[in-house]
Parts: sequence; C-alpha cells; structure tokens
Amino acid sequence: MHSTFAKLVIVIALIHLTPGADAQSPRTTFDVMDKSIPELQSAMEAGTITSRQLVQIYLARIAAYDKRGPAINALVALNPLAFAAADALDAERRTGKTRGPLHGIPVLVKDNYETIEMPTTGGSIALRTFHPASDAFQVRRLKEAGAIILGKTNMHELASGIVTISSSGGRTKNPYGLDRYPGGSSGGTGAAVAANFAAAGMGSDTCGSIRIPSANNNLVGLRGTQGLSSRTGIIPLSTTQDIGGPLARTITDLAIMLDATVGPDPMDASTHVSEGRAPAAFRAALSADALRGKRIGVLRSYFGTTPEDQEVATVVNHALEAIKNAGTEVIDVSIPGLDELLRNSSLINAEFKFALADYLAAHPDAPVKSLTDILDGGLYHAALESGLRSRNTVEQRDSEEYRRAMIKRTALHQAVLSVLDEYRLSAIVYPTLRRKAARIGEPQLGSNCQLSASSGLPALGMPAGFTEDGVPVGMEMLGTDFSDAELLSMGFAYEAAAKFRRMPFSTPPLAGEKAPAPVRISTALGEFDYDFPTATLSYRSGLERLTTDRISAIWIHRENGQRPGAALHPLFNSFGPVLNSEFTLSYADRRALIAGQLLLRVYRDNGVQDIKLALPRPQ
Repeated sequence: MHSTFAKLVIVIALIHLTPGADAQSPRTTFDVMDKSIPELQSAMEAGTITSRQLVQIYLARIAAYDKRGPAINALVALNPLAFAAADALDAERRTGKTRGPLHGIPVLVKDNYETIEMPTTGGSIALRTFHPASDAFQVRRLKEAGAIILGKTNMHELASGIVTISSSGGRTKNPYGLDRYPGGSSGGTGAAVAANFAAAGMGSDTCGSIRIPSANNNLVGLRGTQGLSSRTGIIPLSTTQDIGGPLARTITDLAIMLDATVGPDPMDASTHVSEGRAPAAFRAALSADALRGKRIGVLRSYFGTTPEDQEVATVVNHALEAIKNAGTEVIDVSIPGLDELLRNSSLINAEFKFALADYLAAHPDAPVKSLTDILDGGLYHAALESGLRSRNTVEQRDSEEYRRAMIKRTALHQAVLSVLDEYRLSAIVYPTLRRKAARIGEPQLGSNCQLSASSGLPALGMPAGFTEDGVPVGMEMLGTDFSDAELLSMGFAYEAAAKFRRMPFSTPPLAGEKAPAPVRISTALGEFDYDFPTATLSYRSGLERLTTDRISAIWIHRENGQRPGAALHPLFNSFGPVLNSEFTLSYADRRALIAGQLLLRVYRDNGVQDIKLALPRPQ
C-alpha cells in the first residue's frame, strides 16, 4: 500500500464515516483546539458536546489537513466503527454511567498495535492485508476505559528508524515545519496529536520512538520503566527493549492515558516485574510543587560540543532555568564510563529478525513469515533497504556479542543508579536530540535515546522550548526504577512553570468543518492571498501599473526595527514579473506578517516606496 493508495484509503474512510442525513448529529461550534482530556470530559458532562460530535470534529480536522492543505500525512487508517462506538458511549452516559476520564474520548494508535477494526501494517506493504482478530493489550485497556480508537497513525517502517517514512504510508511531515521530520518511529502519532487530530495517541519506544516525536512535536511522552507496560499485540523490534506508551499535549493527559494502559499482563512476562511496584495512579500523584526541594542532575556530556549542537543546548539551558525557578537545585553530573557502557549495548540489531519471525509465526494468516520474505519480495521503502539488510545478516539470536551487550546493560543500569544515589538526585536531565528536527531528505543526527533504552530506566520526554526559527526542542528527565509517577509529577510542576505548549501554524481552527480560506491583502500594486495552513503567500500584479510607473523592481522585505531588512522575495524586476509569484513564508516571515512587519518595497527611477503588508482585521 504505497502512500497514494494510503491517501485514497483515508478519503474513502472519511466518506464512509460521514453520518447520513438521518443520523447526522447537530452541528456544533465547540472548539477542540488544544482541549485537554479533562476539558473534553467536562464539556460532555455538561451536555455541551457529545462523543459523536467529537468524533465528527476530529474527522473534519483530519479531512482538512492530513491529506489536503499542509498534507501532514499522519494517518494511515480510520476506524469504520468510530461513530458506532461513540453512539454506544453516549448512550451509556445518558443512563448515568461513565467509565472514567476517557469515556467518549477519541484517541489514535500507532500502526504497530493490533486493532480489531483495522489492519495492522507496521508501516510495511508486506503486511498491507494483515488483520489480526484481536486488540493489543493496551488498545483493549483503552476501550475498556471508554476511549474511542479513531484511527491508526503512520510510523517509521517496522519501527526501524527515527524520522517516519514507510512503504505503507509514505513520509509524515512535522506540523511545526512542513519541510521537517516529525521524528519517529511514532512520528504519525506525534504529528497527529500536535495537530489536534485526536485528544492523545499511542506509540512505542525501542530507542527514542516515543520521546523523539514528543520532542519534535512539542508533546510529552513517557518511556516507562522496562516492564511497566505490556507489549502484547505490538509488532516487535526488540523483545528486550520494546515498550508501548502514550504521547499527549499535557502531563495530565499523559497521566490519564497511563492510568488506563499500564499494568501486568499474563501474556507478557516482562510485565511481571511491575507487580507491586507500578504506580497505583499517575494522575492522583501529580503535584504542582513536585520540583520544590528536589535535586536534578544535568548530564552535560549529552549536550554535544559541535557548533551544530549549540542551538538545542541554548533552548534546553533556558528550560533548566524554569526548573530552578520552581525551587529545584540543578547540578552538573557525569556518569563514569558512560560512552563505553553504551557502546554496543543496544539489542535491536541482534533481536529484530528473530523477534519479527516469532511474532509472524504466532499469526498463521500473516502474509509474510520473516524479514527475508520482506526483503526478497521488495516489500519495503527504498530508504530502509540498507538498515533492513544489515539487520537480516545476524545469524543467531544468542551470540558472544549478545551476551556482552546484556552484561553492559546491567552495568549501565547500576552506574546510573549509583550516580542518582551519590548525588541524591531525583532525576537526570539532558536533551532528547542534540540537533533539532532534520529537514526531510536529510539524516537526523544527535539522538540521545540509548541511555533509557539500554538501562531500562524510565525517561519522561518534555518540551524544552523552540529554536529561533520555530522548531520544537525536547528534553528528557530520567529516574530510578518505577519512579515513573514521580517523573510525571515533576514534569507537571515544570509544565506549570514553563507553559511550553504552542499550537502548530499549519493546522489552525476550522471555519465550520473546512480549513480557513486564504486571506486577501489588497495593495495599490496588486493583491496577495495568504494561506495559513501552508504559509504560502501568492501575488497577482496589475501589469499595466507596473509598466507605466517606471518601476525597476519590487521585493518583499522584513522590517528590522524601524528599518527594512534584507530583500527576501522578488516579485518584479525590469524584465517583468518574477515567474514564481507564490512562495512559502519562513517562521520569521510568518511572525512578521502577523505583526504587520512585512514590507512591499517598490524601487522606482526616482526613489523607493514602502507599502506595509497587513492582514485585514477580523470582522
């Protein structure tokens, strides 16, 4: 199922999910933008909105922005039974029964979670017809809590990377920068939750696949203590390192999702270690004073030393000031021998082909049985070929290298605990990525994912802020075994102090059930149309005026204080109008336009004229 076909599937599903005239719920003006799960729940309790209407609103946003307009391309499937689920939950509410904070709340799940209503492709065309007859453990728990599975999100194929590209769904864009990656492998979930396509979403993390999309999309996400959450029904990458979990816009939403999904699973032996140790409740443990009196260590070796690393380091250092201001002592720390302990401690390469084969063998109807089948059939995206072939060369599951890696992991776990104990630390903080989200087509460098993944210790991914060009930056807070609830509580206090959430420009509120129409800016020398979701500005000139007024050039400039800055976009020169009269505004250009600081600079034979480009005032 290549990306064009995946888009067709979404369009057909949207048509199928649109309720008919006799079943259509009343239109509502309720605004879901950045509403938290408690806010949505309160609105349903008050009768302001129904679950059916929430589904309808989120589907309208998906229709407007996922395959059209900015074309985020975060979704690969929509649940054909979403409205039926919503109706059943609305009926339960009318009888006075609710299941908890997730009752009637639409959420999304990554396409490596098994779902009864939709196929589970893992991002691969090899599994395009793979449709297990049961839900993954955590999906079932979400449904029992009253959540509606609205659809499934694109992912880096077979979870084998951190930028989100797949033969099943194509490339997903970052809603904060349409030319950048959203991270991965849970990038579809990250982009969709950031874009308000649902209230929250599920991902999985083997080495950064929850935390990197959280960082790149201004979200929060937890890689829990190894064994906190079940992997049953999730296509594996590494049986030792895999863990599933949610991504959300707020710590409270994250806690609600975790309360619904964590816990021992008889079918997943790794979860047995959580019995008696897993938090009783995440949401109830949240405290706005959780940072007061704490000691936090800063792992400076994870900040990077190259000039390319400094942009992210600056943002994270600023976030550390917010942590200090919340009453926390922040000190620099190091972990002795860290580089050597991390080297060759990942088990992804050693376990992947065997874990995948075991999983497929447990499903007799799976269309392929091994990574070899996938490679021999050409059933993968070309961008993954080198990595998949390398991982397929491993000859045996148990090897000397594998045993050495397991020893290193135990030693790393103890080394981190020793530092936490020696310095009396509640957590260690460091950037999730030393480099900001890469542009599409370029490699993503600077991942710090391995410390949590190889030690098995929990790490909470949190927003740190934004670079000067508007790209989200994230950081991680790593703690001791089963300190997950304490990490969330400290994150809750940081969230209150930093107020880090900012909505992406590319998926604004709908006008009715459609994307807002372009805004017209009229000037004496032509008209401009500005499209907010794509940040494109198009120009139509009055040619007769340009040829008779002795104009030699027209450029767009951005004001620099009281003076015009450098020329940015050409519109006309002495040879005539520039061919490309439509261009995409950068983050700085967008801010300048909104602030009325873009200039149409007209160069005439007898001087220069400046005309401000100002968006019309809302009526």
